[in-house]
Amino acid sequence: MSSTQAASKADFDVIIIGAGISGINAAYRVQTELPNATYTILEARDTIGGTWDLFRFPGIRSDSDLHTFGFEWRPWQAKKAYADGQMILDYMKDAAAAYGIDEKIKYHHHLTAADWSSADQLWNLEVTANGEPKTLTAHFCIMSTGYYDYSKPLDADIPGLENFKGTVVHPQFWPSDLDYSGKNMVVIGSGATAVTLLPVVAETAKHVTMLQRSPSYILVRSSNTLQERVMHAILPRWVALKLVRWTWIILPWIFFRFCKACPAASKSLMIALTKMHLPKGTKMEPDWVPSYNPWEQRLCTSPDADFFLGLKTGKSDVVTGTISQVSADAINLDDGRTLHPDIIVTATGLRICFAGAVTISVDGEKVDPSSKYIWKGMMVQDLPNIAFPSGYLHSSWTLGADASAIMTCRLIKHMQTQNISAAIPRLSLGGEEDMEDSSWKMSRP
Repeated sequence: MSSTQAASKADFDVIIIGAGISGINAAYRVQTELPNATYTILEARDTIGGTWDLFRFPGIRSDSDLHTFGFEWRPWQAKKAYADGQMILDYMKDAAAAYGIDEKIKYHHHLTAADWSSADQLWNLEVTANGEPKTLTAHFCIMSTGYYDYSKPLDADIPGLENFKGTVVHPQFWPSDLDYSGKNMVVIGSGATAVTLLPVVAETAKHVTMLQRSPSYILVRSSNTLQERVMHAILPRWVALKLVRWTWIILPWIFFRFCKACPAASKSLMIALTKMHLPKGTKMEPDWVPSYNPWEQRLCTSPDADFFLGLKTGKSDVVTGTISQVSADAINLDDGRTLHPDIIVTATGLRICFAGAVTISVDGEKVDPSSKYIWKGMMVQDLPNIAFPSGYLHSSWTLGADASAIMTCRLIKHMQTQNISAAIPRLSLGGEEDMEDSSWKMSRP
């Protein structure tokens, strides 16, 4: 649905919320595809970077290659395809500065509420700017706020954790002064954070155990492949960079399709590949055989098999079990085994948070996004002129966020050429009964 009603004058044509990787990318697309549009970026924190500035735990890195996780318009040129958090942060700052995007960012601007005015055909944004309330208006909003709660981690239900007298750490808020040298550490969880964290802390800690309720698939990838080196050796740099990027897009997609088409074969392959990197004689059950097929959950990545190095030296190990109770100095498992850590790291996931927990309303009436459908993976039913870029589950986040940003700019261009002031996703006349299987509702919290 669209409206040709005249729109009132706004402070900006487009306001982007968030100066993380999605926000910086959206800004580039807006200023490139809509050169006459005015825009700004509102960032609640005091710096650029989002996740890559917030997370400071040892070994923080991308779980995706930077050729596809990085910007299409600013090719990743480092030799390592998998980069640590500081390298990614530096890359983002460099990209933003190169295109003047950093000059468009308003720091310490925390969006708390957004209300669409049908009378004025614009968004009224309630912002806390450097501690003071402020209102900004925009014709279109792009909510590049990511998918998790920046201020509150996910509190896993770990029986008796409050009894532990040692140090308990959540990776989202890793203390800068934490000294784990010579200490025994237990990392609870088997997802990307645990797989990333373990090999780095194992270099300094006395011993590190990854305690998992069930195993995950860990895919070993080379951070600098032979074909990449050959491409750079024989081709012009700009050609090599494009080919390398497309290689990283296409080959993982082929592997994903293989996993979906041949689940049993892909499971056998993944288990065999894992066994190649484990110490000789390691039993595969129960620590290394997941109960699900590859890509039914996201795969973890181990660049250059770093995760397995500590297992071979004895500096780290993996334990599969369910926690029955945490005592003052131990973790007791249901099967009777006991772990004695000095430090417990709860790498148990992130708290999902849609649109940065901003209160969204239309003409003063609050909208519950969890009761709505999503259009094209980027707009919410009944919400005018607002996009929510989202990354892919089966590929690099930035590829999906960029697709949303490009689609948003196409939509705004169309609105401008047709003199349309508002674009509102609506259900068909048949309502939910006419929705195709590919349509989906956001699940309620």
